Amino acid sequence: MAQSQLAAERDAAERPPVDRKAVLDRLDRVDDPELDRSIVELEYVDAIEINAGDTSRMDGDGSDAGESNAEGSKVFVRFKLPTAWCSPTFAWMMATGIRDETEELPGVSRATVELIDHMHATEINDGVNAREPFEEAFEDATEGIEETRRSLDRKARLARQYRAVEALLDVGMRPEQIVSLSPADVGLADLLAEGRDVEADIGESSDSDDEAGDRDEAHVTIPVDGGALYVQVPREPIAVYVTKAIDTDLLASPDDVLFATPDGEAISVEDFDLVHHRARAANVNQIGQGGVCASLHEARYGLSVDEPAD
Repeated sequence: MAQSQLAAERDAAERPPVDRKAVLDRLDRVDDPELDRSIVELEYVDAIEINAGDTSRMDGDGSDAGESNAEGSKVFVRFKLPTAWCSPTFAWMMATGIRDETEELPGVSRATVELIDHMHATEINDGVNAREPFEEAFEDATEGIEETRRSLDRKARLARQYRAVEALLDVGMRPEQIVSLSPADVGLADLLAEGRDVEADIGESSDSDDEAGDRDEAHVTIPVDGGALYVQVPREPIAVYVTKAIDTDLLASPDDVLFATPDGEAISVEDFDLVHHRARAANVNQIGQGGVCASLHEARYGLSVDEPAD
């Protein structure tokens, strides 16, 4: 048996099993781009089928052909949306996200995606599974997929920024203190570490202890007024914001300015209220749209989805 075949079979044997939970964990990273919420949380995932791959190729008579393909599992994911007319651009983003995240799983050789009950299901399914660009599947599209993605990411970041800044205002921080913050100041510089699985770090804290003892995993401690005072803030809204700011390339260094205008510029103290008002509008719009989609999804499929919280 060739060494390459032995190595391929050894790699296949060492792969972790591909099961429904593993697939769902990957799909939890795929968001409805308009609502900025996981498709698993929104109950868009309708079915998952896993077909384990063979580790060797056999001749028609059942004998070993002497060549390994060390084929991984093939995964089929079916999903559905609240209406038949949900934006094909958004549906395409979710379908490609499902495909790509599933194929990131060790042991998966290929993912096939099926959108059901949608007016553009055929174009989306055929295009995504053939790995065609969006513009080829929808030749009459007036806006490119990347341009749309950037616009949605900007709105999602603003909505998350609003919730993070509100958490800081709630503990008494002033605008001039907030606009100068960095990831290092809020104890989240570790999320910027190269290769770090940022999404997996939500709700977790650094392994190191602070001077006062064990770190409070639910909060971050922020120095204000040059370290004369410290305030504790709920960690989740800050960390959730940081993940999106990293994902949209707003944050790359522990010393970068944490919050920004819609255009990605630093916020002056004079513009703080205006920027926060715009961020609030993005948050309100996201919550309102989420409530509408939840109601439509329940009416269509009888599935109750929690509406987004303020």
